Amino acid sequence: MPQTPTSSTVFEPVVGWPALPHGLAFKEATSVAVDPDDRVYVFNRGSNPMMVFEQSGQFVETWGAGDFQRPHGAYSPPDGDLFLIDDLDHSVKKMTTGGDLIFVLGTPGAPAEWQAGGIFNRPTDAWISPVSGDLFITDGYGNSRVHRFKPDGTHVTSWGEPGTGPGQFSLPHGIMVTSDGRVVVCDRENFRLQVFTEDGEFIQQVHMHRPMAIAPGRGGDEAIYVGEAGPPPVQQGVPRLGQRVAVLDSEFNKITHFGADLPGEGPDQFLAPHGIAVDSEGSVYVAEVAYTAYGSLQDPPREVISLRKWRRVSG
Repeated sequence: MPQTPTSSTVFEPVVGWPALPHGLAFKEATSVAVDPDDRVYVFNRGSNPMMVFEQSGQFVETWGAGDFQRPHGAYSPPDGDLFLIDDLDHSVKKMTTGGDLIFVLGTPGAPAEWQAGGIFNRPTDAWISPVSGDLFITDGYGNSRVHRFKPDGTHVTSWGEPGTGPGQFSLPHGIMVTSDGRVVVCDRENFRLQVFTEDGEFIQQVHMHRPMAIAPGRGGDEAIYVGEAGPPPVQQGVPRLGQRVAVLDSEFNKITHFGADLPGEGPDQFLAPHGIAVDSEGSVYVAEVAYTAYGSLQDPPREVISLRKWRRVSG
């Protein structure tokens, strides 16, 4: 069972993971989830939107063709099902790991009024509290809101509005709930994490570099893993500005990080971390919107690596 990393813990990239069968392509893997049995679910924007792999990287199956407008977020709760967030469909679907629909939140294809706080306008991520069992959803590109639901989908409360103050958001993007019930939101364009009670009461904020994705460790690992996006074009080429994974302790102090100082396609580099998950061995999986951020800008446009696994090798 992995323990919480220290400043001397080393992570190394697993080159060639996963074994993607001939003829299949991610286009870009926007998010990744790991279930309680360590199977890995890759939500992507190719023609096969859900691809499933064993922890070893062996391909299992694919499903979901034609069922999603634009895959954005994926989360595997303790019950082993999946929450899949489709931002352009303005919906969140709970599905079995085999692709069967359990229920839908939001009205598919019908956005709430832009930045007015309704449910939903381009939602981004979801997480279930280990304390209350309630579901929390960030909403997102067309809103500045966190919504709380009962496990059956009954709406409980919402909070947030556009702005830069406590409890205000500029693109709430990723979300998780700690083991003691603190709701942590990646307030992406405000360059911070915001921490709340489950009722939406502000606790604290923590500076990060455009935090996109967040996930806790598993087992004995009490760390919090945050994927940081890169800088705007005016700062491109400046080292150590995001495009890495930061590792924090349970009080949001930085322990360490991994990823090179500059972005790129090398095994130890990132282009656009967007989704993150951790398995029971302490390995970290990072999905990247690498086509949107980089590949689509090449001449000619091309798919680039968008899914990486980093193995914990010491500490």
